[in-house]
Amino acid sequence: MLTIGQLAAYAGVTMRTVRHYHQIGLLPEPQRDASGYRRYGATAVVSLIRIRTLANAGVPLSQIGRLLEADPSTFAEAVQRIDGHLRDEIERLETSRKQIAQLAAGDSLALPPEVTCYLERLRRIGASERMVAAERNGWILLAARWPDHIREIMAAKHVQLDDPRLVRLYRLLSELLDSDAGKDDPRLKEAADIMAGMAEEAYASGEIDSGDAPYDDDLAFDLLDALAIESDPRARWMVDLMRERGWAGWNRMERLAQPPD
Repeated sequence: MLTIGQLAAYAGVTMRTVRHYHQIGLLPEPQRDASGYRRYGATAVVSLIRIRTLANAGVPLSQIGRLLEADPSTFAEAVQRIDGHLRDEIERLETSRKQIAQLAAGDSLALPPEVTCYLERLRRIGASERMVAAERNGWILLAARWPDHIREIMAAKHVQLDDPRLVRLYRLLSELLDSDAGKDDPRLKEAADIMAGMAEEAYASGEIDSGDAPYDDDLAFDLLDALAIESDPRARWMVDLMRERGWAGWNRMERLAQPPD
């Protein structure tokens, strides 16, 4: 006859585990002997080893009791079901591992590879990390809204980035974000001039048609505009400068009927 300590050591578990199995009714708790100690026989050892084996295999404790009492056919069916649940859990954990790995990757969190490639190109043309971070957050909003269109959108963005004016714009905005520029900073006006000039060309070519966006979604563009202002309140100055040049909006520009005086 074994003490609880001897039983636990033989089965390769802790005494605390044995007591827990007693509490949940998984392992019968023997009566105390005359000296006040519980004594365990060979049957208890076999039961505990079987419980330990199933638990180590990932079988939930709530299901082990039924498995121990099942006939071979029922046991096999139950094990197959448990195996299926474990397989699903493994797939879920693998997905979680990939997501955790993306956390370390920075740009790739919540973004498809087409966008991360674009962000890397922004770095190569001289955009600051703060500018890239602002772009990244904006693309997180767009990729969530239009996941099926992001590839074609990014292809167009890469073409636009071949325009040296856009490169200059990114560099100007990077400088402004990384500085304590005031409202009269000439770089703000230069940036607004570039944006207005490119908007005029897009309007003339039909890319901007009376304010209609390729993906008509007020919520998405309102969020983008709000994000720009939340990231840096000076973005309001750019909005005002663009209105002076006949354009409303920030990320989806609409041509005003008549520029304000």
